[in-house]
Amino acid sequence: MIGVLAPLPVLLPLLGAASALLVGRHPHIQRALSLVVLSAVLAVSVALLFIADGDGTGMVAVGGWPVPLGIVLVVDRLTALMLVVASTVALGVLVFAVAQGNADGDEGTPVSIFHPTFLVLVAGVSNAFLAGDLFNLYVGFEILLMASYVLITLGGTAPRIRGGITYVVVSLTSSLIFLAAIGLVYASTGTVNMAQLAVRLGELPPGTQLLLHSMLLIAFCIKAAVFPLSAWLPDSYPTAPAPVTAVFAGLLTKVGVYAIIRTQTLLFPDGALDDVLMWAALATMLIGILGAVAQTDIRRILSFTLVSHIGYMIFGISLGTTAGLAGAIFYVAHHIAIQTTLFLVAGLIERQGGSTAVDRLGGLAGSAPLLAVLFFVPAVNLAGIPPLSGFIGKLGLLQAGVEVGSGPAYVLVASGVVTSLLTLIAVARVWTRAFWRPVAQAPSDDTAAAAAADAGPDTGGPVAGDGYRGRRAAREAAWQRHTDVATAAATADPGRGGSAENGLPRLMVATTAAMVALTVALTAIAGPLYGLADRAAADLLERTPYIEAVFGDGEVP
Repeated sequence: MIGVLAPLPVLLPLLGAASALLVGRHPHIQRALSLVVLSAVLAVSVALLFIADGDGTGMVAVGGWPVPLGIVLVVDRLTALMLVVASTVALGVLVFAVAQGNADGDEGTPVSIFHPTFLVLVAGVSNAFLAGDLFNLYVGFEILLMASYVLITLGGTAPRIRGGITYVVVSLTSSLIFLAAIGLVYASTGTVNMAQLAVRLGELPPGTQLLLHSMLLIAFCIKAAVFPLSAWLPDSYPTAPAPVTAVFAGLLTKVGVYAIIRTQTLLFPDGALDDVLMWAALATMLIGILGAVAQTDIRRILSFTLVSHIGYMIFGISLGTTAGLAGAIFYVAHHIAIQTTLFLVAGLIERQGGSTAVDRLGGLAGSAPLLAVLFFVPAVNLAGIPPLSGFIGKLGLLQAGVEVGSGPAYVLVASGVVTSLLTLIAVARVWTRAFWRPVAQAPSDDTAAAAAADAGPDTGGPVAGDGYRGRRAAREAAWQRHTDVATAAATADPGRGGSAENGLPRLMVATTAAMVALTVALTAIAGPLYGLADRAAADLLERTPYIEAVFGDGEVP
């Protein structure tokens, strides 16, 4: 059965993208087609999860080519779980994007381009999860990156182009490193099939193993935004449209984390670089969350928390134990849903208040109480407040660290606690400033103050030497005028899709509410989900199920 279903998460989106291009002049058909395709991908992914969990790891040789000559797609518990979570959030984001397009008339976001590109992105993510050889994994990365280059620059605004350039340069750099590593792996072993590499890499000299291991990890750590290779993310993601930012934050870095898991468990199980990963996890957690605390824009805060919480996943992987890996896998599933939801909420906040800068917001809890709830629930979940899934995942990781009992593990446990507290501080600041406090001073006063501050030259002004503050006040006044216009427009025209409260389209709010409900559901099913993660971790460390699925019970050639 896996042989029939495994190619579909890649094949269906690609066929859907081609069909969506053909009906580009009929937006309603295109939207319906995209929704049907992603719903089918979700159904197939759920079926694969039940089969993989019940019958074990399976594979399909695409085109009937003998292993290891052809493309091999492998489905184990980890792959199936990632496919289910990825297709779920992708479907939720697509519904949100459709609702936003209906409300705004797709202005600035060409629907004929968005839907095919989004489907190609999903195909690339699915291919990366299913890939049974390094080169096909590389192809999966390139498919999703090609699509992401288009999505991140939709609308063609200057900030999106600047963010897109940074993203493209960093992505191409990581891809070049990955491709060079694949070439060296093939030169050293004569294969890129991962099941075959699981045997052959161990026969290489230690120095060669270390070089190949390091190159693969560097490439994947860039893609996963692991410190110090994470500086690109906060400058790239916040510039994209809300649905694009949400799917990027939820999925793209997790594909890098997935590749790190495969590298550490299947290809290089000796743990030679586990200590390096531990210190990278420590730095990622702390530097990321300190950056979040220092920000005043909600999207940048969420971008830095995204980087920070990647550190929890790397923490679990670096422990090299079943408990550590299980905690990391559970946390990946949790974080994909939480981070996607929070970025969708940020899009609603910008629509409601005209900005995502917390200093320009206020009183949202009174003017939009439902929006306040939609932010509060995933925010406290991200911070790890009991009994939500964020707390369960972090508790599992901390317990795994204590069980290891080494000095670096205890340091990581302590940093995990500190990071969780600082995350709570970061989201609490957003809550108190944007939602809880009264509306800021009147726009007319701000505009007058800005005009007075900007009256003098850079070297003078109202206060001698206060040119910087004058320019800053002028920028704030311009932002305030933008906020006034956006808020007035939202109030005057709540959108063709109808309004839920104060101009927010009902379908956008309903989709975000469904995503919030999904994050709460993760808490309700935390027991079975953690059990699945534990079984997946045991298979990963044993390696035999994966190798036997590809080559059978015989000797690996």
